[in-house]
Amino acid sequence: MKLATLDDGTRDGQLAVVSRDLKTAHLADAIAPTLRAALDDWAFIAPQLDALYRLLNEGRHEGQARRPFDFDPARCLAPLPRAARHVQGVTYLNHPELEARANGAELPSAWRDEPPLRERAADGFLGPLQDIVLAREEWGVDFGPGVAVLTGDIAAGATPDAAHGQIRLLLLCNDISLRNLAPGITGSGWDWLAAQPATAFAPVAVTPDELGASWRGGKADLPLRVTSNGNGVGQLEAGEDMAFGFAQLLATLCRTRAIGAGTIVGSGVVSNRAGRRRTPGYASIAEQRWLETIEGGAAVTPFMRFGDMVRIEMLDEAGKSLFGAIEQTFRRPEA
Repeated sequence: MKLATLDDGTRDGQLAVVSRDLKTAHLADAIAPTLRAALDDWAFIAPQLDALYRLLNEGRHEGQARRPFDFDPARCLAPLPRAARHVQGVTYLNHPELEARANGAELPSAWRDEPPLRERAADGFLGPLQDIVLAREEWGVDFGPGVAVLTGDIAAGATPDAAHGQIRLLLLCNDISLRNLAPGITGSGWDWLAAQPATAFAPVAVTPDELGASWRGGKADLPLRVTSNGNGVGQLEAGEDMAFGFAQLLATLCRTRAIGAGTIVGSGVVSNRAGRRRTPGYASIAEQRWLETIEGGAAVTPFMRFGDMVRIEMLDEAGKSLFGAIEQTFRRPEA
């Protein structure tokens, strides 16, 4: 099923069920007021949401007090506006490998054995059409498309299989980075938390079964399309070159402590090795700059400038938008 959170003026918004084609929606307040509430009692709530989802896709609404309405991503907050915890992994090793090469370094060998994890802010998430509002271009504003999972409760020491069973929903995200402030592979710069402002999320969260056969090995094996200012910059394969699936990522996270329902764990920036991209391109400006440095000695592609727009979308097996699109413009704060 597909779920969204509508902006009703509250912190956690209002839960809605969205049709598979992303055209219609139905409020779910008779079942659960918010996605946070649904996650806290998922075994009881999820079957009821799924029943409403099936009725919505069939064009029926028996027993429902309200009728379906046109789904508008502009009304959406992030599917989960604030999380119990937010962690980002580094699962596409081509990304840090390019950074290391551009800086004359090598990727730490430990990164190949298990996924590095970074704590990120768990509040203030951006909705799919909310602008990137930052004060300075010189911070090196960069987009960073990735996939994330939203979990139920996972016990400390859970096996990868047990952790996999607690994946409730999948999300599409834009992990915005301030590259000129980030420590990077060489350790210079600020800390990662300061260099990574609010993450943006596509309008709907989906259950893994919505991916069909494309959800395998704890990976979303689907194409990811990125455009900037209306121009294609990359169409990548999210299932390719992902060194660690989400089951392993979660098991690493909960090795020494339990994690609570409503935890978001991201894959990090999707990155394919040369020759595996469907079209030439990239999913972050930094990656293009690293390639330019490796091949030509200097980076020439600028980071985002005020007025620049990025659009991120993942396509399902039928070539349709799975999560809806993220569309953001980088702009100055209002005076």
